[in-house]
Amino acid sequence: MNTKNETKNPPQIQSKLVPILREGVDIVKMVLYKELKPYLSARYPDRGAQFAQRLAGAILNDLFGVENLMEPFAGFKREHQAMITEELRALPDRFGSLRIALTDALRVQFLCDSRDGIDSESVLVRANELGILMMDRDIPLPRFFMNLVRKLGLAHKILDPEAVMAIPEDDGGPGLN
Repeated sequence: MNTKNETKNPPQIQSKLVPILREGVDIVKMVLYKELKPYLSARYPDRGAQFAQRLAGAILNDLFGVENLMEPFAGFKREHQAMITEELRALPDRFGSLRIALTDALRVQFLCDSRDGIDSESVLVRANELGILMMDRDIPLPRFFMNLVRKLGLAHKILDPEAVMAIPEDDGGPGLN
């Protein structure tokens, strides 16, 4: 799959499905954040838990193209940008088990953004440059993405097994098939 083709002609997603898919992307983000915090606490023990939390948040925001302009977060990002980039480059090796979920979440976010008129091509390009995006992986159908998200959310105790997310029977219409 080619990122350029993905951005020129993104598949269309039904509008009722977009919020559900965005929830799925958020769950993948929560899983990564939950994995990053203890890893970063152990990697930078002299900096404290708050530093690890902020660094994990900054890494996550950078990966998914979220710009937090509020202080102290914007200042933290400016001050630690090199470290954030270094940790992003290491994600494929250190968190290889999450690469499929991250690849799918980044692509689904791009598709949802496209549906909402937001250009997030640069997020995909950067993830590819960092070696995070798995280019040989197909764009996931909504049903398959949400199944992956459910399994991941349940395994990381983010989702309640009694109240897992439901998605409409129609898994995205002809544009994603």
